[in-house]
Amino acid sequence: MIQIANIKMPLKHREEDLVRAVQKEGVPCRREDLFIRKLSLDARRKEDLHYVYTVDAVLPGEGKILKKCRSKKVSEGMPRFYQAPEPGSLPLRHRPVVIGAGPAGLFAALLLAENGYRPILIERGAPVEERTKDVEGFWRGDALKPESNVQFGEGGAGTFSDGKLNTQVKDAGGRIFHVLSTFVEAGADPSILYWNKPHIGTDVLRDVVRNLRNHILEAGGEIWFHTKVTDFLIEEGELRELSLIRENDDTERTEWNIPVQNVILAIGHSARDTFSVLQERSIPMRAKDFAVGLRIEHPQDLIQMAQYGTLDREGLPAADYKLTAQTAAGRGVYSFCMCPGGQVVNASSECGRLAVNGMSRAARDGRNANSALIVTVTKSDYPGEDALAGVRFQRQLEEAAFQAGGGRIPLQLFSDFRQGRIGDSLGDVRPDLCGGWAFANLRQVLPEELSQSFLQAMEAFGRKIKGFDRPDAVLSGVESRTSSPVRIERNEQLESAVKGLFPCGEGAGYAGGITSAAADGIKIAEEIIRRYRPWT
Repeated sequence: MIQIANIKMPLKHREEDLVRAVQKEGVPCRREDLFIRKLSLDARRKEDLHYVYTVDAVLPGEGKILKKCRSKKVSEGMPRFYQAPEPGSLPLRHRPVVIGAGPAGLFAALLLAENGYRPILIERGAPVEERTKDVEGFWRGDALKPESNVQFGEGGAGTFSDGKLNTQVKDAGGRIFHVLSTFVEAGADPSILYWNKPHIGTDVLRDVVRNLRNHILEAGGEIWFHTKVTDFLIEEGELRELSLIRENDDTERTEWNIPVQNVILAIGHSARDTFSVLQERSIPMRAKDFAVGLRIEHPQDLIQMAQYGTLDREGLPAADYKLTAQTAAGRGVYSFCMCPGGQVVNASSECGRLAVNGMSRAARDGRNANSALIVTVTKSDYPGEDALAGVRFQRQLEEAAFQAGGGRIPLQLFSDFRQGRIGDSLGDVRPDLCGGWAFANLRQVLPEELSQSFLQAMEAFGRKIKGFDRPDAVLSGVESRTSSPVRIERNEQLESAVKGLFPCGEGAGYAGGITSAAADGIKIAEEIIRRYRPWT
């Protein structure tokens, strides 16, 4: 394989233009010989917007071509592939169990199923088709379903988001590329394999999740929906049984126990009741730092002009941004989960508490750009010092948000937030929200120190992006589910101090997004494969 890097192409170009550019570097190729490895948009100079490619060429006589070629852009390429480990020799007494059907749980179950371990995947919420109906009904005004919402159900919290797949996790073992390839096989656009800021979009992601489920079932796995783990039975430091409850409707309720040997705990960052059970069972865990804040909406055209210097969309993706600031008090403030052309959604999962998130469809063609602007918080901000102190902090904010908006998303213009007053009219920015909203004072939701940090950061952001601090920018809150407030401890073998329990993914504190959570699920499944023979 030959790799050709740093190929600059204009915004409007054809495939044959890329082929000719590679040929000019001394690589005699055709279009069918080329595979895009990486693609990014260079927008550092608005008068010179262009794309930058890295491509792989698979050709006969590659050694001779490399020896003859003098271009510094050309080098020997390394193939990308993933290989599951060889199975171990220990016998399984019980089939592996995976708790949670978010990215970590889905990919753990998929790898185990593909390698003959016939896992049981337990999900408290609904299949994605049913879940989507429940969520959209809630946004239209139906009652919140505590087990089927933006946080709980097949696909996890990321199902109702932008579907971002970028990650800072290193990929020495090929897990990240395997995750992306699996998404493509399940229906995602192939561009996620090479685009430097890949995303799927919530509309496509729902189909992808359904297809992943079918892959697990076809490979011999089993999935139990509407089933919640209510207890962990531990004897002599080893997990022996799980207590389960299944509720399909108001009249059907079943409780039972199952024996277990290996349990992958991929419960997500919002399973607060499960965190409480883990604490009661003395499973080692601790509070961790995270960040909270508000969503902000601007016209997408404002961001497009600021980043590209043009409103001409042809050849350009919807513009995004990444902003950071440090306050005088030492707190970091940064943009998080930026959604170009997206919507703000009511992401609540508990009655009497309200949280928001951002969501974009694959086309990213909505009128507004939105992002969370979040402020770092530490254990010193929490009410208490135990492992669940961060959970209580989240709940306090969400209760305040629910009260501020009267059960609807509390909304405030930035000028009113700055003055600490409740507004009564919008400016030119029209909010794009899923769920009802009401004017409110978000200064009564965030602690004052965090509000002051937010205001300081907005001044800095307004200098970086002209118009970012415009008076009619729309704020809503509270963004409290940025990451898990808990770390469930695990050792170098990826196992809890309780034998047979493997904390996994974002909820356990070991991932930060769809891709890293999926890779962590694969990592845990590999550990089980290395130890045990497949299920027979």
